[in-house]
Amino acid sequence: MTQTHTASPNRLPDERIICALDVPTTAEAAALVARIGDAVGFYKIGLQLFAVGGMDLARELKAQGRKIFLDWKLHDIGATVEKATANLASADCDLLTVHARPQVMAAAARGAAGSTMKVLGVTVLTSLTAEDLSADDHSLSPADLVERRVRQALDAGIDGVVSSPHEAARARAFAIEAGRPDFLIVTPGVRPVGAALDDQARAATPQAALEAGATHLVIGRPITASADPLAAAQEIAQQIALI
Repeated sequence: MTQTHTASPNRLPDERIICALDVPTTAEAAALVARIGDAVGFYKIGLQLFAVGGMDLARELKAQGRKIFLDWKLHDIGATVEKATANLASADCDLLTVHARPQVMAAAARGAAGSTMKVLGVTVLTSLTAEDLSADDHSLSPADLVERRVRQALDAGIDGVVSSPHEAARARAFAIEAGRPDFLIVTPGVRPVGAALDDQARAATPQAALEAGATHLVIGRPITASADPLAAAQEIAQQIALI
């Protein structure tokens, strides 16, 4: 039987922490949420769960009062992205990712118009290095490519970007320059001190990511692979409580 933990009734979860439910099944994801309890209020549902009931899980967690980040990285012709975004917005999800291409981002902005769902452009995956980009015919460094895509995201009128902690400070500076202090900077590749980097090439600690300008931290295995996910989530929340 899965044991459900709860946090102190006087302490709300820090919604800057988004727990990535990168597990094979929705049953495993739901069991993790139950173990973490009220220590986390925001969850990411990615492509791993997309084909096995990811939207059903999203609705279930929304009914429990959680916030939901659909990390589905939409990338298609504008009309398709616009309609898909509108459908997801009607499901009352909170964040949605699309690839940071001008046409895609503009279409997603139209699809989300009038809803509370916020659209994020994925700039450069945190697993990619300069060598990876070169192999894909990109002449720009990861930092310079992120800069271009952040500026394009601002021009498209979407709500924020996903970028590594290493580019968060530049993204924040561009947003302020554009008069968008509310611009979201969501950073995967966040690893507490001492945690394994796994497949993240451009990682940082939770404190460093927030100090650089991140608004949200996507944290997966340091919480979900822990022997005590509740304690792991609470420890990260304590580390960033004063930031």
